[in-house]
Amino acid sequence: GVEGVAADMSETFTQLGIAMIAAIAIVYFILVVTFGEGLAPFAILFSLPFAVIGSFVGLYLTDLTISVSVMMGLLMLIGIVVTNAIVLVDRIIHMEHDGMGMREAILEAGTTRLRPILMTAIATIGAMLPMALGNGGGGLVSQDLAVTVIGGLISSTALTLVIVPIVYEILSKMLKKNRKDERED
Repeated sequence: GVEGVAADMSETFTQLGIAMIAAIAIVYFILVVTFGEGLAPFAILFSLPFAVIGSFVGLYLTDLTISVSVMMGLLMLIGIVVTNAIVLVDRIIHMEHDGMGMREAILEAGTTRLRPILMTAIATIGAMLPMALGNGGGGLVSQDLAVTVIGGLISSTALTLVIVPIVYEILSKMLKKNRKDERED
């Protein structure tokens, strides 16, 4: 009956919620291992909430509700958005290691990484458009997934290029202050 379907749905949502938390945890762990520190990964994960905001705005504008395929779309977004932020932060770190000041490194990374990040986003959005417009075969399932991914990509791409560097800079300054304090003791 209806209760059974509702129970199945809530169980699926719970599982997908857990999958998303697990995905974020795994991504963070891998980033900490590869970057060798916690600062950059934390700045990178800051891009995720903005993906969710864009997704929900997209769903609101298209009058779609949260569904299993929306959750799947959000899982896909974790991968795409984090990749963009990694590309940016990695460049900032490389430039800093080459002796650039943090501001210069951030601006340099922003300008050199802007095109590849935008191209990835635009290509993905382009690929999802037919589904979002509802012309794709799957009907409902694919439409809300596509809207989720497109909305999330638009907001997170715009905001990743601005917010992630700012968060990275603020965190770096805070951590460097702490390190200086420790040295004086």
